[in-house]
Amino acid sequence: MSRIGRSPIAVPAGVDVVLSGRTVTVTGPKGTLSRSLHPDMTVAREADALLVTRPTEQKMHKQLHGLTRTLVNNMVVGVTTGYRRALEINGVGYRAALVGQKLQLNLGYSHPIEIDPPAGIGFELDSPTRLAVVGIDKELVGQVAAQIRSTRKPEPYKGKGVKYAGEYIRRKAGKAGKIGAKK
Repeated sequence: MSRIGRSPIAVPAGVDVVLSGRTVTVTGPKGTLSRSLHPDMTVAREADALLVTRPTEQKMHKQLHGLTRTLVNNMVVGVTTGYRRALEINGVGYRAALVGQKLQLNLGYSHPIEIDPPAGIGFELDSPTRLAVVGIDKELVGQVAAQIRSTRKPEPYKGKGVKYAGEYIRRKAGKAGKIGAKK
């Protein structure tokens, strides 16, 4: 039983939802998002809420029910408040800078890494070692944040690299010295 799929999606004031066939378009103060949904799922508008229904009790339909409801809810939240994914950079000399719209990362390589933001994504720098990816599409924000993290993943010995804010890095002990070794 999908408990997530059964709950209605509240549509706040100032948000316009257009249902045309399989496509759902949500427009709000921060922008517009559109997504094509699975043909078996039905989205209906009732007063100031959206309801997602499934045709049968098959396992696949139950799975799609909760997924569809979550995707549409993420669109509504995105156009009203937006999404933000914070990242931290650890390491001596590791830093980030904004050059126009591009993000420039110095992560110990022989060259700086430049990342162009896709449409609808922006970068915010709190300090040279703290940055955030912001946008209205939750999926795209997470994808760009993962791309930035993959430029230098945090390593387990010193913890150097790019990590998500609040991410715990399991540390390993370094190489053990030789005790009683002859010279």
